[in-house]
Amino acid sequence: MIRIQSLFDFYLKSSIHVALSVYALVRMTQYMFAIPYDESIAFFAFFGTIVGYNFVKYDALARAKKRMMRNELKLIAFLSFISFLAVGFYFFQLELVTQIVAVAVLILTLLYTLPFFPNRRNARNWAGVKIYIVALCWVGVTLMLPLVNAHHALGQDFFIKCVQRFILVFDLILVFEIIDLNNDDPHLKTVPQQIGVKRTKLLGLLLLVPFYFLEFLKINFVEKQLLVNLILVLMLSVFLVFSNEKRSKYYSSFWVESIPVIWWLLVVLL
Repeated sequence: MIRIQSLFDFYLKSSIHVALSVYALVRMTQYMFAIPYDESIAFFAFFGTIVGYNFVKYDALARAKKRMMRNELKLIAFLSFISFLAVGFYFFQLELVTQIVAVAVLILTLLYTLPFFPNRRNARNWAGVKIYIVALCWVGVTLMLPLVNAHHALGQDFFIKCVQRFILVFDLILVFEIIDLNNDDPHLKTVPQQIGVKRTKLLGLLLLVPFYFLEFLKINFVEKQLLVNLILVLMLSVFLVFSNEKRSKYYSSFWVESIPVIWWLLVVLL
């Protein structure tokens, strides 16, 4: 039982689960815009997420060298290296314009992680900026890259989906910020730190209203998607309402990050 628990913890800590969520959103984009399945962009996003998230989480620890790397961290480093090779492989299978957009997202990720400006820490530590950078990166990887690589026109439906995807990721991060409220540096000025937990939940719930009704403005409107989106909104609302600082780490790192996967599976099943 302990061994299974350790494997599950490694699955979460090594960012495989969040990478699966990104993969699911890429597949959702391909479904929504009737794009044929493209392995190169789907696995580029999957492995790129593992590399990016592990770099963000463990870069400071590796550079500081304040303690010896445990076996678990060595395994995560090895997985990240293998994923990096996979990213390189799939990167050169992408269209040139997609590669350019991917590099732009990479720069945004590095800005989030590394201190580029004098007398400044990285963007992750800039007051109130973190949630917007992460949401923009997710929109870029899960929505823009698949469409650009398929040479799909970026019309009205694309911009509507950009807003919806941004709201979805923004709300998911709100749950994380509520749960991490007691552990986050006060200088980060996360949303719950600035407006309180109750108002953060209210903000998240209110944002789900335009998320749902924007679907009606799509040119390629599909009625079935309304039911799927309604289930998604109800799920996310429940997780928002019941989130608090005392929740287990699995509440956000597994269950909340599973929402995009469940959303994709609902589309497949329905």
